[in-house]
Amino acid sequence: MAEFVVSLPNDEGLAEAVGEVTGVEFVTWNLDGPPPRERIDIVVPPYWGGRKRLAQLAQVETRLVQWQSIGFDGVDRFLPAGTKLANATSVHETSTAELAVGLAIASQRGLADFVRDGLTGTWNLRTFPSLADRRVLIVGYGGVGKAVDARLSGFEARVTRIARTARTEPGLAGNEVEVAGFEGLREALAEAEIVILTVPLTDETRGMIDAGALAAMPDGALLINVARGGVVVTDALVAELQSGRLRAALDVTDPEPLPSDHPIWQCPNALITPHAGGDSTAMLPRMAALIQRQIDHLRKGEAPENLVLGG
Repeated sequence: MAEFVVSLPNDEGLAEAVGEVTGVEFVTWNLDGPPPRERIDIVVPPYWGGRKRLAQLAQVETRLVQWQSIGFDGVDRFLPAGTKLANATSVHETSTAELAVGLAIASQRGLADFVRDGLTGTWNLRTFPSLADRRVLIVGYGGVGKAVDARLSGFEARVTRIARTARTEPGLAGNEVEVAGFEGLREALAEAEIVILTVPLTDETRGMIDAGALAAMPDGALLINVARGGVVVTDALVAELQSGRLRAALDVTDPEPLPSDHPIWQCPNALITPHAGGDSTAMLPRMAALIQRQIDHLRKGEAPENLVLGG
């Protein structure tokens, strides 16, 4: 019997992507019933719907729970005390940044309007604003924010960055970048034509884009949220969208999923995707690589990567 055991969910292709590892036994567990072993060194819960199932971990001895999301949004409420949990930093940044830039292009260049025209066979040439030359504010400068910044480097936009802590650091595009602190958020919003939210959801960031923050944004500005829905006060955003003063492109909402009768659906100046940021073909190979590295770390007696709880 292998001395190192890893559990993987059975419906996400992870087992095949991770492959065989000498000396490691892989078992299937969706955390929807009793554990298949009394001891599992690394437990990987399902990507979707795994949070409430974490209470099942009380039945098993484990060294690490490897979450498949960057954030952990209330996971500590369900995780047994003392359990070590690592998030999926390095897995979702690429896909989420792609979508953020895609939403910016789609919103700026009127792609949703042209799609609607196409449904009725209408040829309606209009001029829309570019992404080039726009003043773009990235709110949050962790992995996703940096990945967005790197991808914007080829679009000739004028990028400003803001995060919890002011600093200067290397950007992914190889340049030194200035990052302002949250204390300057309102002033930065007032100068931005496009705002891209990439912050984690914490007590500090929950509701940070409220009515006052939205009011600070210039007329016609675009708010892109690939962070978490709770970062934005939804009712305040709806009011701005219904007035026509602001535009939005939202991959995350509050509530989520967004009910079919929610007023945002009726706003033509809102583009909505169903929390699809990290869920692309880029996810699986990066998740498999992270699991392989975590196996290697633990077998060597090293600390795991991305430890966010229980460290």
